[in-house]
Amino acid sequence: MSDLKKKADDFRALHVRGRPVILFNIWDAGSAKAVASAGARAIATGSWAVAAANGFGDGELLPLDLAIDNARRIAGATSLPVTIDIERGYGGDATDVGRTIARTIEAGAIGCNLEDSLPGGGPLREPGEQARRIAAGRREADAAGVGYFINARTDVFFRGPAHEHDDALLAAVLERARAYADAGADGLFTPGLADLALISRLAAQSPLPLNIMTGDRTPSLAALADAGVARVSHGAGPYATLMKLLAEIAGAALTNDR
Repeated sequence: MSDLKKKADDFRALHVRGRPVILFNIWDAGSAKAVASAGARAIATGSWAVAAANGFGDGELLPLDLAIDNARRIAGATSLPVTIDIERGYGGDATDVGRTIARTIEAGAIGCNLEDSLPGGGPLREPGEQARRIAAGRREADAAGVGYFINARTDVFFRGPAHEHDDALLAAVLERARAYADAGADGLFTPGLADLALISRLAAQSPLPLNIMTGDRTPSLAALADAGVARVSHGAGPYATLMKLLAEIAGAALTNDR
């Protein structure tokens, strides 16, 4: 457990506003080794890629036991800190979320992403309800004696087109950020947000270090750093790019077999 605590402390220290840690998301032990060999400072899974690599759709369709076993193999394949995307926490209630986080710690993870959306693409959970789920995870992590990093994902910006991102949505995210911080979250993850002015204001006003996910409209890494971002994730991009390349290579190799 002392080794796990050191990894957790090292991972936490990577979150510096204005000097973002880059997480090139992986999906299994092999991809973890490849990214580690490229010079990564930490390893992070992406739920969409993990599910797709195992033949499932995203949205907790991947069985929890399989997700935990995959996390254990990843943690065993690298000496780097490993953070796991557990989607909504695989729990109908806060207690279940706490148990899921405890299982990720047992598997060797030092952090997770925990999102506030409801299953099936419905509305977001109320901030108070999500805060209770985060608090349950915080209690389990603290009981394990690990400085586990709960990255609280909010899908406020993910649910609408970019041209509708405005001050009202920023205020809603900040309300959630404060509630999640009070509940014990360590980071704020806002997929879908790409407007540099809003990113800068959110980074400055958030009580938690800000995590931005890359996409077609995402500002450059230098611009994100200047805006005060502390963490940059690549999400499903690496998996999608490599699967496209694999299909192209396979197609070229199989040309004469048709």
